[in-house]
Order: sequence, then structure tokens, then C-alpha cells
Amino acid sequence: MAELVAVGFDTPEEADRVLSELARMQKEYLVDLADAVVAIRPPDGTVQLKQSVSMVGLGAAEGGLSGSLWGTLVGLLFLNPLAGFAVGGLVGASAGALSGSLSDYGLDDKFIRSLAETLKPNSSALFVLVRKAQPDKVLAELSRFRGRVLRTSLSPDQEARLQAALAGQAAAQPTMAAAPG
Repeated sequence: MAELVAVGFDTPEEADRVLSELARMQKEYLVDLADAVVAIRPPDGTVQLKQSVSMVGLGAAEGGLSGSLWGTLVGLLFLNPLAGFAVGGLVGASAGALSGSLSDYGLDDKFIRSLAETLKPNSSALFVLVRKAQPDKVLAELSRFRGRVLRTSLSPDQEARLQAALAGQAAAQPTMAAAPG
């Protein structure tokens, strides 16, 4: 089961930096992220969301691939597989992009926007769904950043350890067993 973690930061750039660090840790298999969104509240007070997974691009790629395959098969029936490949690819990519723009994956945008509205202007927040992690190693890496936990589905002990790490007090906290995978 994935755990929700939402952390607020005092600068607009800090959430992006933490997400970059989490992406690096994901490549090292220290954390497995299901989804991540950066919310930025610039000085004018509007909320901007930056999705880590572009559903339009993902839908277009998947639709183009399946459309090309089906177009080629249909084109074979009419003895023109190349035209079927091209037309199928275009139609599939268009339909995939449309369905990708209408779908929401992982974190709910309405929830993110409502929580991001509570941020001070000129600040940011990072929302992540974590499938599994190596808590001690991840907390040690995150202790370089300063933030505050806004919302989480972690246990009270895990939440306290995360908040302590984000406050620069990770060394004083007891170690925690690895989260079940």
C-alpha cells in the first residue's frame, strides 16, 4: 500500500530540489515513488502544479503504439499495411493524448490544490505517494532540507521521524525498521 506524504517548504524552488533528490534515490532503489506532484504558490498567490508523470504524453505514446499495431493489422486486410500503420498511429496517438488529458493518476489534483491554497505566497509543497522505502537512508538524505509535514498517512512515529529529519534533528531519533514491501 502506498503512503501519502505532503511536505511544505519556505521557498518556491525547494520542493523541486527534494523531488530531484527523491528521483536520484529511486534510481538507487532506496525509495519507490508511485506519483509525485510539486505545488508552487508564487507571490501572486495562484497555485501551480507540476506533475511528475505527464499523462498526455504517456497516453499519446501508448495510443500511438497500439493504434499503429491495429492499423497495420487492418491495413493488411486491405493490402496496404503502411497506410494502416500511419493512420492507426495518428488516430491512436490523438485518442491516447485526449484520454491522458482527461485521466488523473495517483494523487488527486483537487486535494493537492486545496492543501496548496493554505501555503504562504512564495513557497512550495511536495506531494508524494511512496510505495516502499528504506526509511533510515531516505531520512538521512532528506535531513539536508528544511520543511514541515503538511499531511501524511504514515504512522505517528514515522511522521515524527520525518518531521525531525526535515527540522535537522534526524541524528537524535531512534532507528526505524524498513517499511514492508
